[in-house]
Amino acid sequence: MRASYPAGGFGGNNLDGMWQAVEELRSRFEKRVGTRAGKGEVREAVLALLAERPMHGYQIIHEIEERSGGSWKPSAGSVYPTLQLLADEGSISAEESNGRKIYTLTEAGREEVAARHGAAPWDPAGPMSGGGIASLPKAGIELAQAAAQVGRTGTPEQVHQAVAVLDEARRRLYAILAQD
Repeated sequence: MRASYPAGGFGGNNLDGMWQAVEELRSRFEKRVGTRAGKGEVREAVLALLAERPMHGYQIIHEIEERSGGSWKPSAGSVYPTLQLLADEGSISAEESNGRKIYTLTEAGREEVAARHGAAPWDPAGPMSGGGIASLPKAGIELAQAAAQVGRTGTPEQVHQAVAVLDEARRRLYAILAQD
């Protein structure tokens, strides 16, 4: 992304560059919405679905997409390795039926689901809800739009203040990642 932004900054003479940067930011976020999940969310989703009924891999992918309102469609490259891992751990079993593997929870898998106290990733209280990963791109886009508005209509002093706010926000975001 660093090459995407104008070298001269976003001063009054470079509003086109600022809009281009905002649009690129929006497109990058939009590409990511629905494609990435937090650590362990695919596992949680698979277990939650198999607790309801046996399914094959494609059904699991489709159910996750449907239940998340289309905001999350895990790839086969994340679901099938998770299914294999769960089978290796003994949490699920697989049976061949009509050329497809149908996955079912084992007793160990049912115990794992029962011990889990969190909501399914697509539930209103789950991580895919408004407070979860789905809200981050929207917040980023809204921030970029506000910055663009200040750049379009603000005085030089207001633009200077906005740059200071954005610099502080960036530092604070990196500080969140540094926590552990």
